Amino acid sequence: MRYDYLRNYPTVFLSVPGLLVEEFDQLVDDLLPQLVAAEARRLARADRQRAIGGGQSPELSARDQLLMTVAWLRLYPTNEVLGYVFGVSDSSASRDVQRVLPVLEQAGRDTLRLPDPGRKRRKHLDALLSDLPDLVVVIDSFEQKRYYSGKKKMHTLKSQIAVNEETGQIVDVSDSVPGPTADISLLDGSGLLPRLPDGVGGMGDLAYTGIDKLHSRSAAPRRKPRGKERPPADVVYNTAFSRRRIMVEHSIGRMRCYRSITQPDRHHRQQHPPHVRAIAGLANRQLARRLPA
Repeated sequence: MRYDYLRNYPTVFLSVPGLLVEEFDQLVDDLLPQLVAAEARRLARADRQRAIGGGQSPELSARDQLLMTVAWLRLYPTNEVLGYVFGVSDSSASRDVQRVLPVLEQAGRDTLRLPDPGRKRRKHLDALLSDLPDLVVVIDSFEQKRYYSGKKKMHTLKSQIAVNEETGQIVDVSDSVPGPTADISLLDGSGLLPRLPDGVGGMGDLAYTGIDKLHSRSAAPRRKPRGKERPPADVVYNTAFSRRRIMVEHSIGRMRCYRSITQPDRHHRQQHPPHVRAIAGLANRQLARRLPA
């Protein structure tokens, strides 16, 4: 499963890192300087006992280390399986992933840019949502098995993302919290709303009821009155609301193709936020090829 062999089978290649060969090549071009710089810092650290040049040479090239790390995020095999298919030991596979993952995480962070309210906005907006600004980020959360959640009836970790409504690009990723944490509490603690540019609002599902109290230009769907039927006007309003926030569901779907955030967490939460941010960057790269230039 090394690059020089796998690139000859584009369909198989796409199913391993989740990127086309040319997209992966662009990822390598973008990240190779950071990988080289990170390795130079590691070798020059003060507590290193060997001189630079000492010790074993890497078994995999930087390109193959990056491919292995993205494949690990995508398929989430154990280190033994990962090392076997890439022809290295399980310890080498684990070590290489730990070195590359921070670079991928930073690359993911670099793609997370809040919308610019000065750019052209959509021309046709539903009049029912006139209280919402033209430009919003759509907020939602998803869970991975780890901490117990009464909703999921299992232990889960929860992460929150915000998506540019116009493009579908992920613009913010929160730190991970135990699954039982309420979505509105996670949103408040993430500090996202105060960072929204002037003229940009936020919208979430019913789990974010009360978001308007945290941010005046943000909103959630209308709740059903207790003990009463839902008014027909609210049904129409919520339908229009759902149409505007569907983009975040598509973005979460792209991220869920990477099994390291859907299968049970084997890393005791420490690596979960880096996984999510790295995957958000990869999902944004996948989306970029579909967006107009």
